[in-house]
Amino acid sequence: MATEETRLKGLLGGQAAGKLAKHRQIETVGELLDFWPRRYRTAAPDLGRPRPGDFLVAVARVEHAETRTMKSRRGRMLEATITDGRSRMRVTFFDARGHEHKLVAGREFLFAGTVSEYRNVTQLAHPGYASLEEAAALGELGDADHTGLIPIYRHVPGVHPWTITRCVRLVLGQLDGVVDAVPEAVRTRRGLLDRRSALRAIHAPRDHADVEAGRERLRYEEALVLQCILGQRRRAAAAVVTQGRAPREGGLLAAFDERLPFELTPGQQQVGREILDEMARPTPMHRLLQGEVGSGKTIVALRAMLAAVDSGGQAALLAPTEVLAAQHAASITAMLGDLAEGGMLGGDEHATRVALLTGSMSAARRRGTLLEIASGQAGIVIGTHALLEDKVSFPDLALVVVDEQHRFGVEQRDALRAKGVTPPHLLVMTATPIPRTVAMTVFGDMETSTLRELPRGRQPITTHVVEARKPGWVDRTWARVAEEVSAGRQVYVVCPRIGGDDPHDLDGVDLVAEDAVVDDEHDDGERVEQERTERPLAAVEETIAALAEHPVLQGVTLEMLHGRMAPEDKERVMARFHAGQIDVLVSTTVIEVGVDVPNASMMVIRDADRFGVSQLHQLRGRVGRGGHPGLCLLMTDTDSESALERLQAVSATTDGFELARLDLTQRREGDVLGTAQHGVRSQLQHLSVLEHEPLIVAAREDAQGLLDADPELSDHPQLRETITDWLDAEQAAYLEKG
Repeated sequence: MATEETRLKGLLGGQAAGKLAKHRQIETVGELLDFWPRRYRTAAPDLGRPRPGDFLVAVARVEHAETRTMKSRRGRMLEATITDGRSRMRVTFFDARGHEHKLVAGREFLFAGTVSEYRNVTQLAHPGYASLEEAAALGELGDADHTGLIPIYRHVPGVHPWTITRCVRLVLGQLDGVVDAVPEAVRTRRGLLDRRSALRAIHAPRDHADVEAGRERLRYEEALVLQCILGQRRRAAAAVVTQGRAPREGGLLAAFDERLPFELTPGQQQVGREILDEMARPTPMHRLLQGEVGSGKTIVALRAMLAAVDSGGQAALLAPTEVLAAQHAASITAMLGDLAEGGMLGGDEHATRVALLTGSMSAARRRGTLLEIASGQAGIVIGTHALLEDKVSFPDLALVVVDEQHRFGVEQRDALRAKGVTPPHLLVMTATPIPRTVAMTVFGDMETSTLRELPRGRQPITTHVVEARKPGWVDRTWARVAEEVSAGRQVYVVCPRIGGDDPHDLDGVDLVAEDAVVDDEHDDGERVEQERTERPLAAVEETIAALAEHPVLQGVTLEMLHGRMAPEDKERVMARFHAGQIDVLVSTTVIEVGVDVPNASMMVIRDADRFGVSQLHQLRGRVGRGGHPGLCLLMTDTDSESALERLQAVSATTDGFELARLDLTQRREGDVLGTAQHGVRSQLQHLSVLEHEPLIVAAREDAQGLLDADPELSDHPQLRETITDWLDAEQAAYLEKG
């Protein structure tokens, strides 16, 4: 007998187990049972609409078959025509032995193989095949009369689909001691199958109703376990006692508000009140602040930091890059004016200091900054991962602000929060909008505030796709850059790569695969991954050299910016660009977040098809921040229809929430769950937070009820065991990443 932890190698034999492990990372019974069929076939002949390169699994009837002697080599080959009654396909074997007496006209088989094309005719060369009786009678659970559905699994090189089916049904027949995480009372109330029945319904179904019931049950289990984890976090956070942090009447925050040269938007005012109210409580705030690029999150966060300083504490802002950290330090210092000159001649009586700490600072400058932080002179501390080092000490850390949450994990946030004498309040910010169901699932242990409106003065951004393969389009792009510069404005040109001979010398780009693999239950075939030479990605160094030679850009001031430059050089370039001394900045994605140059009105993104939707939206938010409308040109060499559709979708809307849904639909939640919220499973197996919202809501309700009645889940040991396994697996994955 076997459990879901049993290794396949001892159960299936070395060859099948080895290929499953090598090509699909399947090594245990549980992992094999998590390998769901991608679709199902009935016994009815159906070839579908396969394309060359697809791995086809289909039922078809042999219409005609003949053997003939080959002219170029010894032996006899077999050519057959198979049909589903609507379309035909050729089947070829260059050695007819063993096939000519089986593949006879009138018989039906299940065929499997990679579709190719020869002389404009689609064919299967040397496919695997089995009679329907053979395909159905696969072990103890098989139905020889094949009245049920035939499961079709994702392609595993060297393994025929019916071999996978045979392996699955073998382990199902030996499975014992199934851990059922969903309590029986919950299953009964929700009308759900038990886990063993659900696995059988997915892998050996009688009909599509079986399949759906099995999927519903296992998706619910994922949702319940995840919601229990988040529920336990919420309860643990609510039990923590800390110091309430309220601003002083007539203090630093009040002085700042009096000097604001503009009026806060209604959204900024409302969110600001929510944050200040929560910070005043003796329970640590855990709040996610999300909003469109340019919605004014920084001013909201700054007001919270000033409230923390007012209360006698310090505030730390954690930024993902040195460029962004320096930008935050400069902009906050400028906004505060003499309120940032605490203890200095001319400083306001309520003033504090703003300190910047990065990993590449000189030793002398670093010592001075550490002293300012440790003495409490610096009420506001801004930095990169350098803030997490043991040498960084805060006398009273009251508030932690994490900018661009998708660049950090829970461990990094907690490492900074651990520096507080009492648990500090936490404000997490993102300019990558998160749909409600994603926020509920991923950030279920946090309250969420959303800024939807843009401050007055923000200009509209127009986006167009530039297909570099079309004659004249690239030259017109650079001519348009020259026109913008002639009008007195500035331009970004963004590249994914720095330069040099290393094709992987990327700099923060959220790289998207060049061509997606076809893989869902509605497709007729699964695209077999083939070797291909990846075209080199555009690089900053090569681009700036080419632009310097371009006839229409003569006299234009060009500079480059990337993450490999020395900090002082990056600061110098950004200062010059901000001052209008640079016309065109050729950069990597280091300018993705936080960089604010009001005179920048245009952006060209090279190889835009290789960027994620959210990153494209972030990048173009760098333009249109002053008095001029923004223009973003998405340049691409791709001929992929799906990639072009993605770029057209970005060009069609500036609604970040709509684009976030598109991004998650295409790339699923792995990106969000993996880096944004470490400590829960980095990638959901079968649950989609966008598609399965009602199920997630139900699981959240049930999880809350279970935890209210039994916080430790002592009465539900199997659920508790599954939660422990999830967290252990995630921790192991985290440690492997280093």
